[in-house]
Amino acid sequence: MLQLNFPSFPVLETERLLLREHALTDADTLFALRTNENVMRFIDRERPKTVKDIETFIATFNDGFKQGQHLAWVIALKENPTQMIGSIGYWRANLANYRAEIGYMLHPNYWRKGIISEALNATIAFGFNQMKLHTIQANINPGNDASRQILLKHGFVKEAYFKEDYYFNGKFLDSEIYSLLDNK
Repeated sequence: MLQLNFPSFPVLETERLLLREHALTDADTLFALRTNENVMRFIDRERPKTVKDIETFIATFNDGFKQGQHLAWVIALKENPTQMIGSIGYWRANLANYRAEIGYMLHPNYWRKGIISEALNATIAFGFNQMKLHTIQANINPGNDASRQILLKHGFVKEAYFKEDYYFNGKFLDSEIYSLLDNK
């Protein structure tokens, strides 16, 4: 079975970006992102009530990394590495089957600048080469055409469309599933 055992948190760099570990100093920014209706429009998750909720989330998430359960990065510009502008990472790792689900979010000020694409290139390469994943999966709200297009651009293939498979805020919602296989 696949194991995610890294001696320290893997920091990734791209031409413009630094992908680093979440810190408690990111709590205010992450709270603002997770309560921004434009950002969360197609992310069907509970909104945090307080910054303390986000601090708990960050601590729990970092503990999950130490236990080899998931891996997520803060997206920051190299010119301002302490300022979080988004996040990207692997959640819901299915280590027995060498699979993990990728997810991402970005502050609207940085949309349509190629940032998610750049971050995806780095995290996909890391997922296949260092994590040794066989499959990277993405689960999107079918209304999120921007996410669909970025996944297709990066070689993901639509595998499934589930009708009303997810219950959130009193409604049954559909899900679209995309995947990318390691082509080695």
